[in-house]
Amino acid sequence: MKRRAQDINEQSTWQDVTIGAEIFEPATSKLVNTGDWRIMKPVFKEDKCKHCMLCIPYCPDSSIPVKDGKRLDFDYMHCKGCGICVKVCPFDAIDFVKEVK
Repeated sequence: MKRRAQDINEQSTWQDVTIGAEIFEPATSKLVNTGDWRIMKPVFKEDKCKHCMLCIPYCPDSSIPVKDGKRLDFDYMHCKGCGICVKVCPFDAIDFVKEVK
């Protein structure tokens, strides 16, 4: 029986999960909150952003949403704080600060 990622939880046995390194359905990373791994956090400075979208393709976690041609604040639920967006922004529109939990 093929299980869907959303049906796998802490009570699932190893026989119930998918075989390692095999992806059976797309976008399963949206089901997992990986943002709490961060030590550093990007902070969006909207007043400096020119919406050039250079940061978007560099984000390995797709944590920079866009709506109506405008870049929005970070999706902190999935952002791991790698800092790539900070390095590629030519307008200094992203700060990189220590995460406070």
